[in-house]
Amino acid sequence: MKHHPIFQNTITWKKELINRTVVAPMSRVSATAEGLATDEMKDYYSAFAIGGFGVIITEGIYTDVYGSQSYNNQPALVTDAQINSWEKVTRAVHQSPALIFAQLMHAGALSQYSEETLAPSALKPIGIKMPSFGGEGAFPIPKEMDLTDIERMKQGFVSGAVKAYKAGFDGVEIHGANGYLLDQFLTPELNRRIDHYGGTMQNRFRVIAEIIAGIKATVPEDFIVGLRVSEGKVNDLTYRWAQGIETAKELAAEIKMSKPDFVHVAVQTGEWERDSFYGEGVSLASVIRQATSIPVIANGGFHNLDKAEVALKNGHATLIAIGKAALADPHWVMKTMNGLPLIPFHREMLWPEATLNHTRKIVKELNLEHS
Repeated sequence: MKHHPIFQNTITWKKELINRTVVAPMSRVSATAEGLATDEMKDYYSAFAIGGFGVIITEGIYTDVYGSQSYNNQPALVTDAQINSWEKVTRAVHQSPALIFAQLMHAGALSQYSEETLAPSALKPIGIKMPSFGGEGAFPIPKEMDLTDIERMKQGFVSGAVKAYKAGFDGVEIHGANGYLLDQFLTPELNRRIDHYGGTMQNRFRVIAEIIAGIKATVPEDFIVGLRVSEGKVNDLTYRWAQGIETAKELAAEIKMSKPDFVHVAVQTGEWERDSFYGEGVSLASVIRQATSIPVIANGGFHNLDKAEVALKNGHATLIAIGKAALADPHWVMKTMNGLPLIPFHREMLWPEATLNHTRKIVKELNLEHS
C-alpha cells in the first residue's frame, strides 16, 4: 500500500506535501458557547497530523455575528479570544508535517442558530433542520440580503481569513458548497435577485469572486486560499443542476477567472460516482481541473483505494479528501500504508449527535479500538 499514488509526496502550492491525503471538513459542534476551540478539538485535529494526513481542513468556522453562525457550539474566527484558541490547535498540528486550513462559512438560510436568517432571496429552504447538529423543525423564511448585508458578509470572510493567518493556519477554504450561503447565491432556484448578484452564472458567482479577491489582497502571497463547491445540499441530497455539465463548465470558467489556489469538489451523499459524474469519465472535478489547471481536491468515498487511484490517475483530482473513515480512525493513513487494522466507521458515531465526545463514547462502547 505504501506505493499507492495517494500516499506519494507531491509539490503543491510550492510546498512539499508528505502525501495526497486531505481530512475533509466535518462539523463537530464541540466548541464552547462563545465559539472557542477547545483542548478536545486540539487533540482531535492534531491526531490527524500524527496519523499521517498531508492536509487537514477544519469544520466550518463562522465569520461574523450578523447571521453567519450555523449552530450552537460552532467555532468562530471573529474575536481575539477565538484567534488565540485556534492558535493552540495549529501549533499542535504543526508538530507534524501536515498543513491545516480553516474552512470559513456562512450558513445563510440554513442557519440552525437563529430564526432571523439571511439569504440571496427570501425563499424558505426545503427540508428540516439536522437533529445531530442540534436543529429541530422547519427552516424559517430568510431575509433577502440588501447590499449592506452583502458587504458586511464579504468583509466577514476577508476578516476571517486574516484572523486565520494570525492563528497560524496555512490557508483557508471558502465554503461555497452544500447549500450554505455562498452556494445559495450560486443556485438559480435559490437566487432570484435582479441586481448584479443574480441572473447569469457570472453574476451569481460574483460574490465569491469578490471574497477571493478581497482575501488575496489582504493576506500574504503564500497563504493558501481555496474554494469548496458542490451540487448536492445538506437539506436536498438529490439536487443536481438542471443543465448538468453546461453549468459545470460555466462555473469552471468563473473559478478560472477568480484564481483560487485550489478547488474542493464535495459530494453530499458520500459517493463520488453517484453524485459527481455527467457521463463516461467526466466528473465535476475533472471539468474544473481541465478548465482551470488549479489543484483539485476530490471527495466521496475515497477510503476505497481503487476509487482513489482512478481519481488521481485519470485526471479528476490532485488530492483526495477522506471524511468518515478519518473520523473513525485519525490514523487511517499510517495504518492503511502499513496494513494495520482500522477502526471502522459506524453511523452511531454521528447520531444522535455529532460531537467529539459522542464519537469517542461510541468507539468505547462498541470496543472498536480493539476490533
